[in-house]
Amino acid sequence: MAPKTQSGDIIGQIIYAVRSMGVAPIPRNYQLFYEAYIGSNPELIRDLAALGSRTTQEELDAISSRYIATGQSAVIERAHDRLATELDALLKLLRQEQASLESYNRLLGETASRINSKSNFSSELIRNAITLLTEATGDTMAHGEKTVGTMTERSHEMDQVRKELDEYKRIANTDSLTRLANRRAFDDRLAAIYDNQMGRTVTGLVLADIDNFKKINDTYGHPVGDKILATVATVIRANVRKDVFVARTGGEEFAIIIDGNTAEEVMTMCERVRRALEATPFKNSRTGVNYGSVTISLGISMASQAEDPGDLYSNCDTALYCAKNAGRNRTMIYEDGMKKDFNKSWLIYKK
Repeated sequence: MAPKTQSGDIIGQIIYAVRSMGVAPIPRNYQLFYEAYIGSNPELIRDLAALGSRTTQEELDAISSRYIATGQSAVIERAHDRLATELDALLKLLRQEQASLESYNRLLGETASRINSKSNFSSELIRNAITLLTEATGDTMAHGEKTVGTMTERSHEMDQVRKELDEYKRIANTDSLTRLANRRAFDDRLAAIYDNQMGRTVTGLVLADIDNFKKINDTYGHPVGDKILATVATVIRANVRKDVFVARTGGEEFAIIIDGNTAEEVMTMCERVRRALEATPFKNSRTGVNYGSVTISLGISMASQAEDPGDLYSNCDTALYCAKNAGRNRTMIYEDGMKKDFNKSWLIYKK
């Protein structure tokens, strides 16, 4: 599992890695190193590390094509082109509508001037003016109806583009193995907690880490490990409310953000998840091999216990360390004083 760092540290690590390997500082390379750094795909990490200290852009692009969703840039470019086309068409319609209304307004002004002129006052003039205004009004209304219809069509097309971009964003923010939110989505959601001061007292962050997962991978192999990760994700999702945010943040670690609950209620939810997973059988239905029980340790911190997202994550990480150090398969909530026993060598407890 990658060490826990704040967003700024992640960026710094990526920049350092890119420079040390002589990689071109272009967006797609930064994206590739970000995916590797968050640790959600061990195969990507291994293939990237195997390139050594010097690599070519062709090698990097080959790795990207295997592990990063293909066609992302093309999807965005096509969507932007379509949006630009629709917006240009809408602007053209609005300019035409403006010109039509200006012409109609000018006609109204000229007719009013003639009617108000004493020298031109006659019943014949009024009849002609009424006839002219009636025709102009009918033409303007017809033009307006046509414009409205065309704008409705354009708006529908733009709405379709918006839906496609929303779907692209959903895919880009989803972990392909567990179908949960990924680290990118988690970072955004974590930062958003501190946008609203009122909700901090009833917002909690939970970090959950599968116990002894390295041993599971070493004993049964990565395919079995992947199936266990997917099952753990399903158990977590099934034992929290639908509106609770759940993400796989890297390797065997998951994060849960709960809004609208007290610390005691968050603890109750975590214990429900922990007990449900402990009771879940992990067997190979084809071969009958029993992989044994799979458990998780969980650390909790309420947003009100931290000054910012980095501090909140650190508190949770400390509580998770204490749960691991106390014997695993348990939930602990952050308390003042916990950090005095904390040091980064605690990663040995996560093996």
